[in-house]
Amino acid sequence: MSDLTELQERLRQQRPVDWDHLPDFPLYMDQVLSYMDRQVIRSQEDDGLTAAMVNNYTKSGLVPRAEGKKYNRTHLAYLTAICVLKHVMSTRDMDLLIREELQGDRPIQDGYAAFCASLDKALNITAGEMESRDEAMSLADNAIHFALLSYAAGVASSRYVSLLRQQKEAETSQPAKKTKKERE
Repeated sequence: MSDLTELQERLRQQRPVDWDHLPDFPLYMDQVLSYMDRQVIRSQEDDGLTAAMVNNYTKSGLVPRAEGKKYNRTHLAYLTAICVLKHVMSTRDMDLLIREELQGDRPIQDGYAAFCASLDKALNITAGEMESRDEAMSLADNAIHFALLSYAAGVASSRYVSLLRQQKEAETSQPAKKTKKERE
């Protein structure tokens, strides 16, 4: 099986586990790092999650603090999102999206499910694009095709993040609405 065929199969099949299948017992750091290698598709051997990265994400507030030295489902959900998003956006933008998606008005398991559903669609679209590419095309032609798709998606994502940031800033700058009794 060629590298590209193997990648296409991984894009079709490898997914983060559902919330209910995340470990329901706390993990130590080395277990978390090993677990995360199975949660996301890594493009290169050296782009995996490290303990230093987890510590930095925790210090910056992207990930909740560990309970003692143990990490639970919530931590794994955050780290799954970060491991995917860190390839395509800044820490500042990740922070905004993770807070909105995983900490928003819904339970974290619902935010995690929405994240996984969007990831599933994106991976299937990419696998389909790979399948539709002409095998006679050069590696460079195919690489530029996917780079341009990434660019276009990045432009759209950047705009959505900008609009979300404006919306959040507007919400925090508006005074709280008074109740009918307070207005009288």
